[in-house]
Amino acid sequence: MNSNSRHHTALPNPNGWFAVAWSKDLQDGEVQPLHYFGEDLVLFRTREGVPKVLDAHCAHLGAHLGEGGRVVGDSVRCPFHGWRYDGESGECTEIPYCEKIPPRARVNAWPTIEANRMIFVWYHAEGKAPQWDVPVLPEFADDEWAAPRYFDLEVPVHMQEMAENNCDPVHFHFVHGMGQIANDTKIEFGEDGRFFRMTDEGERETPMGTFHTILERDSWQLGISSVRTKGIPGAGLLLFTSTTPVDPDHCHSRWVFTVTKNLADIAGEEWVQAMSQGVQQDMQIWSNKIHRARPVLCEADTFLAHFRQWVKQFYTEGG
Repeated sequence: MNSNSRHHTALPNPNGWFAVAWSKDLQDGEVQPLHYFGEDLVLFRTREGVPKVLDAHCAHLGAHLGEGGRVVGDSVRCPFHGWRYDGESGECTEIPYCEKIPPRARVNAWPTIEANRMIFVWYHAEGKAPQWDVPVLPEFADDEWAAPRYFDLEVPVHMQEMAENNCDPVHFHFVHGMGQIANDTKIEFGEDGRFFRMTDEGERETPMGTFHTILERDSWQLGISSVRTKGIPGAGLLLFTSTTPVDPDHCHSRWVFTVTKNLADIAGEEWVQAMSQGVQQDMQIWSNKIHRARPVLCEADTFLAHFRQWVKQFYTEGG
């Protein structure tokens, strides 16, 4: 993003749940350094298999807990002097050479959960506790659905710019070469306005025949969304994504795909490849655009206007 332009408006980090790792990439007892939200963090999985995230730097002399730290039970041990920090509270629970633990011996603990093959943390600009849950999608636990495929990329743009594409049907024609500009999309809101769904219906040719299909694009917050294809009897496709702020001008997007097993060989690979290649076509636009806080919109930009209004709820004033 061309953030040096005088026309660019910088966006803060939004509030919500954000993926910081794939579940498959963190074993029991493993420790990893992270950098998200402009912060250094440490991720570890306890000996009982529960992921935890803390601020990275030891309260003692500032050593990075993710660079040489070690899991001990439910805590992580600093590599410098052995101070141990509880993964749930962030409190120092042991100083191996002292009996008395200073009251301020603690680091910030981040609310952490695991869902849909990802590990999420809760971010809020004011430090407020989680206000909603990550949606758990049943397809990932259904034996009739194929093993998931994973895709991720780092993008030099604020995450809102990526999400906005979903509400911009015209760009699919000019950037992705789709022949017809969709003009019959329906939009609905739920969960007190936090959730929204965009739906497109129409006849579609598939390897299993021609069917009246429904494309559902769901968003539970800024940064968590899914795309489902419905209407093919006994078959389905699902994409679930989480996009996380790294800093004001960079984000990390994780995509996990799955299809019903009866589609895996005849359509699954092509679908995953097409979706993965599509996001690469957006990269040149994202890498060189600015964010206009008050864009000039036209009559075809109805969904963009809806999106800009909807997304305001995830920002804290001055956050």
